[in-house]
Amino acid sequence: MSVRVLLVDDEPLIRAGLRAIVDSEAGLSVVGEAADGAEVPGLVARLRPDVVLMDVRMPAVDGIRATTHLMSTVDEPPKVIVVTTFENDDYVYDALVAGASGFLLKRARPEEIVAAIRTVVAGESLLFPAAIRRLAAQHAPAPAGDGLASAGLTERERDVLRLVAAGLSNVEIASELYVGVQTVKTHVGNVLAKLGARDRTQAVIRAYDSGFVTPSR
Repeated sequence: MSVRVLLVDDEPLIRAGLRAIVDSEAGLSVVGEAADGAEVPGLVARLRPDVVLMDVRMPAVDGIRATTHLMSTVDEPPKVIVVTTFENDDYVYDALVAGASGFLLKRARPEEIVAAIRTVVAGESLLFPAAIRRLAAQHAPAPAGDGLASAGLTERERDVLRLVAAGLSNVEIASELYVGVQTVKTHVGNVLAKLGARDRTQAVIRAYDSGFVTPSR
C-alpha cells in the first residue's frame, strides 16, 4: 500500500518541491495540497492521508493550531511532520506538544524527507531523536521528582521509556535489554497507553515534562 501524503505550506514553490520528492519515491504519493492550516480538516476527512507535511508558520491558521485540531477531532489522525526553517523555534516544540510526530527543516535533503515519512509511518523509532531530545530538554521544567509515578509503569516499562527517550529503536532496545523485538513492541505499546501518548515523540515529551527524564540524565 502506498503511503498517502498531504502537503500543507503557503509557499507554492515549497509544495512543488516536496511533491516532486515524494511522488518520485516508490511507495509514497501526494494525495493533496493546502496553502493554509484552515484547509486541513476538510482535506484530511476527504483524502485520508497517512502523513501530513505541515508548515509550522502560515498566515491564517498555523501548523500548531491545525495539528491541535486534528488530534482533538479526528478518531485516527494522520501522522504530522511539521516543516520549519529553524529547528530551535519554539513553534516546533509547541507543535510536538500538540501532537506532531516530528519535524523537518526546509533545507532537508530529499533522502531525509523520504526517510522522515517512512520513520513516522513505521513508528518504531524517533524521527531525528537528538534534535527532539534537545528541544524537550530546553523546555523541561526544573527537576521536581518523578511526575510519572501515577502512570503505574512497571520497572521494565520505565526502562523502556528511558531508552525510547534516549532515541533507541525497538531493535536497539531489544539488544540493550536482551529481549525479543516483539516483547519491546508490547512494552512500548503499554507505555504509550499508560501515558496517554499517541506515539514515541509524545512519550518523550511527557518523560521530560514530568521530570522522569532530565537533561542531565
